[in-house]
Amino acid sequence: MHKNTPPILGKRVVSSWLGYSGGMALILLLSLGVMVVLAFLLSSAPGKTLGLFFLGPIRNTYYFGNMINAAIPLILGGLGVSIALQGNNFNLGGEGQIYAGAFVTTITALSLSSLGIIGAALALLAGAAVSGLTAGLSALLKTKWNTSELISSFLLSNALILIINYLVTGPFLDPETNLQSTRKIALSFRFPLILPPSNLSGALFFALAAVLLVYVFLYRTLAGYEVRIAGINEGFAKYGGINTAWNRILPMFLSGVFYGTGGALAVYGTYYATVKEFSAGMGWNSFAVALIARSKPQGIIPAAIFFAWIGSGARLAMQFSDVTFEIASIVQSVVFFLVSSTVLGNLFKRKGPAI
Repeated sequence: MHKNTPPILGKRVVSSWLGYSGGMALILLLSLGVMVVLAFLLSSAPGKTLGLFFLGPIRNTYYFGNMINAAIPLILGGLGVSIALQGNNFNLGGEGQIYAGAFVTTITALSLSSLGIIGAALALLAGAAVSGLTAGLSALLKTKWNTSELISSFLLSNALILIINYLVTGPFLDPETNLQSTRKIALSFRFPLILPPSNLSGALFFALAAVLLVYVFLYRTLAGYEVRIAGINEGFAKYGGINTAWNRILPMFLSGVFYGTGGALAVYGTYYATVKEFSAGMGWNSFAVALIARSKPQGIIPAAIFFAWIGSGARLAMQFSDVTFEIASIVQSVVFFLVSSTVLGNLFKRKGPAI
């Protein structure tokens, strides 16, 4: 800590960090405790089930790589939620925006396959832009007519999912596969694998770079500072000359951009096409990831890996023991409930003198 930092301020910072860490640790432990209880209630071999759940995702490179790969869209989605929350906005359209980003990226990549890396970049930008504009529309409606962005983003997302379902299973359906999906993108557009035989690809590096980018934007730029100030106190921001209308639209637009990028990276690195409703659950899990990270970019990666670990462990337990995959949904729901609980959120708060 800087030598000129007042002692009281230093104590408050350390106390706040310890309180947050302690509260999150308690929430995660309680959630995992639920998994233990469920294993004993639902499984005839709880020891085997718990071993598969806790240790299965890290027992070889295949399972470990797939777990990290599953965290990539959650990292991008968590960043999108975090930016929106920093601006005091709620973007509940994550699943539709991931889906839209993936679909627009896919059809654009199929059209620009002859352009190589330039075509891949343009396709990714197109997918991210469409999702960003969708989220930004909700913020614009709030600015113009005070329409709740929470409701409008959710409804727009549901409409997008239905429209894209029709397009994927209708005009853009690949007739050469039994899957309900579009045609696959060109081999030159696909990210190389970095931990074969798992699906983990070079998309991981894009996700890590995105975390750094969001951190720099929020905490090292004037635009990010204005977003945070407008989110904390709109009246104070107006008094300080900050354009609050713009700083309501910008974080929502960027939120959609990162959601859409998550969908694009899923196409380039995992599916190589848009599979019908592949994004189901990703939007809500991304929201939980952002809540666990307290909207801080530096907390997004461990939170996303934690959620991916739950899903991967539950999948292995389902395959090799006698429980169903729904056990993951129960544990994730418990995490979501507890992390949004004001009681547990304040349990470890340290009180100190006012500054």
